[in-house]
Amino acid sequence: MFVDSHCHLDLAPLADDVEAVLTRMQAAQVDTALCISVTLEDFPQVLALAERHAHLWASVGVHPDYPDCEEPDVDTLVRLAANERIVAIGETGLDYYRITEDAPWQRERFRVHIRAARQTGLPLVIHTRAASADTIALMGEEGAHACSGVLHCFTEDWATASAALDMGFFISFSGIVTFKNARQVHEVAQKVPMDRLLIETDSPYLAPVPHRGKTNEPGFVPHVAARIAELKGLDVQEVARQTTDNFYRLFARARRPNQGEN
Repeated sequence: MFVDSHCHLDLAPLADDVEAVLTRMQAAQVDTALCISVTLEDFPQVLALAERHAHLWASVGVHPDYPDCEEPDVDTLVRLAANERIVAIGETGLDYYRITEDAPWQRERFRVHIRAARQTGLPLVIHTRAASADTIALMGEEGAHACSGVLHCFTEDWATASAALDMGFFISFSGIVTFKNARQVHEVAQKVPMDRLLIETDSPYLAPVPHRGKTNEPGFVPHVAARIAELKGLDVQEVARQTTDNFYRLFARARRPNQGEN
């Protein structure tokens, strides 16, 4: 019924008890999840999850918050993305909140990921925080519209969302949309067309209400869907159906559970 379009099951404490997490996920009617890579060093664990479980998929990429890790190049990302369990390039992007000094390496890393996505035809998973202008500018300069993708865990303003939508991107909302004071996120969620909207947990971070402050997990994504339904005046089943359809439309290499093993 539901899809968690962005989670980190390779990170503690989720990684310490993955089978129990997956059991709770299924009990919550979350049929599929996308496990996101943040470094090349940890990529093998992310891929292993997707290879062991038919209802999990994976991305390959290096997060902008990690300056002291193996630096990706286009050829490496393209080679690793050849595995059929890889459905996206990322998590990539810009983060000027955590990396406060000027970081040209961060912008170059983002360019590398966009080029790899264009070469593979896989969509991008983009992280942007306190860097929306540069994020949108680099997406335009590198022709990110050619591969599409998603701005995940969206917290920026409508102008940023609108610019990304104009490039063919999707917007994904996390548990932050359930927070009472996240008014800007609520406003953007109300405006994003349903056919371009995804839901996620970003677990183990950012657990939605009523689990706020606890360890997040994919089984909590229905709470995100329920808040989206409330903001848009829709039935939660309709939000589940549309966001699931959107997931498989964007991440076209992924196949629905009823399409069998890969």
